[in-house]
Parts: sequence; structure tokens; C-alpha cells
Amino acid sequence: MRGKQAPKRDLRPDDKFGNTSVTRFINYIMKDGKRTIAEKIVYECFDIIKETTKKEGIEIFDGAMKNISPQIEVRSKRIGGGNYQVPVEVRSGRRESLAFRWLLVAARAKKGKDMAERLAFELIEAFNNRGDAIKKKEDVYKMAQANRAFAHFVR
Repeated sequence: MRGKQAPKRDLRPDDKFGNTSVTRFINYIMKDGKRTIAEKIVYECFDIIKETTKKEGIEIFDGAMKNISPQIEVRSKRIGGGNYQVPVEVRSGRRESLAFRWLLVAARAKKGKDMAERLAFELIEAFNNRGDAIKKKEDVYKMAQANRAFAHFVR
């Protein structure tokens, strides 16, 4: 790798909740630099959650992120001419990134409603330990369990 690694930038907390995690989520939703549209989707999603569950949207969001975030994943490692799926613990930053990605993939796969409604549905499902994002987390965990015989290949 040439040069230095780019420094991590500190994110400003979002305007409504003062939460940097929500800011990162908005950045994940954003397409083509359209930040206001992404913010509108997230805040509308939180309003839908509040109407549906009678709980604060940010509370459901935090609980859902905790439920979706993977503890362990598999990484491909080449050893002696063979590729092995080696289970490794997930760092906290990647944990959050994977949770955001899986949640958005699950929400975008649904059809028929606008994005805020699909996102609200997926967040509520994830909060209740159901839904496609939770299924993805469980699949990754099962893969790690199936390959735990190769755990000794971790550096």
C-alpha cells in the first residue's frame, strides 16, 4: 500500500437527535450527494416508527442496530494452496457498517411502499429479532460456526 492511510474524520451529530450513528446511517442512505432527501427518509422513518410502536424512533433504531450487528464473521484466507473461511471477530466500526448495509439491502428489496415505510418496517422487525437483516446476521453466524475448525488460522 502506498502513502499514508487517510485519517478518520469526526462526524457531526445529526440535527434532530444529536447522534453520530444516525449521521452515519443518513450517509449510507444518501445517493448522489442528495443529503436532504436521505435525511427526510430517515426522519420520516422515525416518525412512522413512533406512530406504529408508540416508542421513540431513535430508541427502536438503537435496539435494532444492537440486534443486527454481527459479533463474528468469516474471512477468506489462503493457506498452503487452499482457501479457508476463517471465523474472526468483527471490529466495532465494521460491525456498524455491516448492520447498516444489511438493513438497507433488506429495505430496498421490499417493493410497493416508499423508502421511509420500508425502512421503518425493517427497523421494527430487527428490533423484534425478526426480518431479513436478522436472517442475514444468523446466516453469517452459522457460517462462522461451521468453519470454526479453521479458527486456528487466524494470525
